[in-house]
Amino acid sequence: MTDSPTHGPIVVLAGGLSHERDVSLRSGRRVAQSLRDQGRDVVESDIGADLVDLLRGLPNPVAFPVLHGGVGEDGGLQQVLTLLDVPYVGSEPAACRRSFNKAVGGPLIAQAGLARPQLAALPHDMFRELGAAAIMAALGERIGFPMVVKPARSGSALGCTKVNSLEELPSAMVGAYAYGDLAVIEEFIEGTEVAVGVVELDGEQIALPAVEIRPNSGIYDYTARYTAGETRFIVPATLTDEQAAACEELAVAAHRVFGLRDLSRADIVVRTDGTPVFIETNVAPGMTETSLMPQAVEAAGYDFGLLCAQLVDNAWARHIA
Repeated sequence: MTDSPTHGPIVVLAGGLSHERDVSLRSGRRVAQSLRDQGRDVVESDIGADLVDLLRGLPNPVAFPVLHGGVGEDGGLQQVLTLLDVPYVGSEPAACRRSFNKAVGGPLIAQAGLARPQLAALPHDMFRELGAAAIMAALGERIGFPMVVKPARSGSALGCTKVNSLEELPSAMVGAYAYGDLAVIEEFIEGTEVAVGVVELDGEQIALPAVEIRPNSGIYDYTARYTAGETRFIVPATLTDEQAAACEELAVAAHRVFGLRDLSRADIVVRTDGTPVFIETNVAPGMTETSLMPQAVEAAGYDFGLLCAQLVDNAWARHIA
């Protein structure tokens, strides 16, 4: 790959005002430094009122968003970049919305014939108006315990709780609604938790090796995700060749169902019978020192900085095509 002489500075966008701001800033620093190590001209920027002026003031900029949570994954930022005619790494606005909202993404995965947990989505006002106790009892009967309660639009396992009994459900619902007005309640899938990254190179969607996740606490929550030493990561995962291949196929299939672009990371649980079950897809995977995507990139034999640079070049090539 040769350095492109045509595009201008790469603007790495990180931070924002979501609950995942600190993680995003760490991801941004790593991506920016990796691109600089490739000899690229990089500008780091937070999201604020001066961003539009910054982008308009640069010659032929290419954006590399690494914002996590709503501001970076719900399509809003991508829509602004599109309006400004600034090419960017990652998926288009509509694809971001489809994958970020678990209440929308789950049914799309099911319609495509892919395995996913049984789930229900409940708005906060409906939950409150119709009687929380009766609805929670119905959830227990329909989905069963253990179950997982999470915000429909959030990341990094924020507001996500494993619920083992009806008595634990009220506090879990409150926790999910703290991050948004729509909660998803889904069947808990017992098995091996893995993450499978997908990158698009030379027009081909390539699944990276599955990373197995073994949190010390038994739950892969925010602390386990972003505190060094709290979780053991095994790459490639301790799966059979057949199971690993099935996980890779599922991740690529989900990437296609949502219409994603450039990169994504699917969270999957492999049941004890070897069947992979899709949980969710992330369009802006973490890029920190404890994140799954860089580990998978390295395990696949790719140079992280070189991969980031190629994604930038692909975004520019789309723009001028």
